[in-house]
Amino acid sequence: MQSSAPTRPRTRSPWTIVAQAAAALAAGQGIGRFVYTPILPLMHAQAGLSKALGANLATANFVGYLAGALAGIAVPAVVRSAAVLRGCFIVLVATLALMPVTLDGSLWFLLRLAAGAASALIFVIAVSAMLSGLREHAHHLVGWAFGGVGAGIALSGLLVVAVQTASTWQAAWWTCAALAALLTAMAWPLAPEQEHPGAKAAGQTERPRIHRWFLALLASYTFEGIGYIIAGTFMVAAIQQGVPGRLGSGAWIVVGLAALPSCALWTRLAGRWSRPALLLTSLTIQAAGIALPALLGGATPALVSALLFGATFMGVSTIALSIGAYLQVPRAVALLTAGYSVGQILGPLLAAPLLSHGYHQALLLGSALVLVSAVAAAAVCVRFPHHLGPVTPAA
Repeated sequence: MQSSAPTRPRTRSPWTIVAQAAAALAAGQGIGRFVYTPILPLMHAQAGLSKALGANLATANFVGYLAGALAGIAVPAVVRSAAVLRGCFIVLVATLALMPVTLDGSLWFLLRLAAGAASALIFVIAVSAMLSGLREHAHHLVGWAFGGVGAGIALSGLLVVAVQTASTWQAAWWTCAALAALLTAMAWPLAPEQEHPGAKAAGQTERPRIHRWFLALLASYTFEGIGYIIAGTFMVAAIQQGVPGRLGSGAWIVVGLAALPSCALWTRLAGRWSRPALLLTSLTIQAAGIALPALLGGATPALVSALLFGATFMGVSTIALSIGAYLQVPRAVALLTAGYSVGQILGPLLAAPLLSHGYHQALLLGSALVLVSAVAAAAVCVRFPHHLGPVTPAA
């Protein structure tokens, strides 16, 4: 009679996990969330999109993103579901492809709402799967996976720039939908790790109370959501206002290219310095970068601003989510993503009264709010419990 010993699951190469997670984040975040920024001017010029409706479509995406993050908190099984992840990929690609088939603002609103929810769930599930799969490997691999967001921003930005010179806003959406479909095919095998019985109880004895640090981290990440989205929404317009030509679109590509290697660099540095200190540093650099085009005119400050913003905004996410996972707070990724989402909804609302005087005051507000985030990050640094051990997944 053969032994009935359980079979071991087949292990995956860590670089395979990195590639699949990077493709998922490139599709869900780099394209699903951020492609609207470079396409927006085309829709204003060619589709008759008003500024008010354009802002409402951005808000719809933020609200959908919050709803997706809250779903990950309310239904923990969602975060461990490969079927939900794949369903969200399908929804995301469909919403991108359907944007050009109508001129109905209400339908556009619903499509961007659905895209936001799908993007959030893709982010939460893919990050949880990636942290689980890479927890026994070099931590800089996590950074390369997060770099997928920058790759998605840069690739979709280049596509939009190429398309707008020879074609229409509809073609821009369709080509980006095709790119998202290609990335979806690459990310399709990514599967979250299933929770094992007793896993929660393991290693939880004699642990210090970590809620103080997590609450400070949540506050920091929420204020980062407010400040970063102000810059992400208005930076291109502010640069175009100050420097004529296509520098704004070019600056957005610089943001993506800078974001691509930045996460790996920040996680490399985490091997030498504490993650809370790196979070404080990255937020301080980001605040300076956001303020730069508001304080100094010209092409050079604009490109330096794009470089600093791209080099830090995903690095902040990488570090913050890594700290949350290290603290082993249940559903840390979903909780932090929800706080970030609330910030993204508040940011444009706070900046709107300042826009009648141009975009510079809005950027200064965004910079100030990122500095508030840095203050909260400084609170995370105080007596941080570095002795808890290696990072473990906290979906």
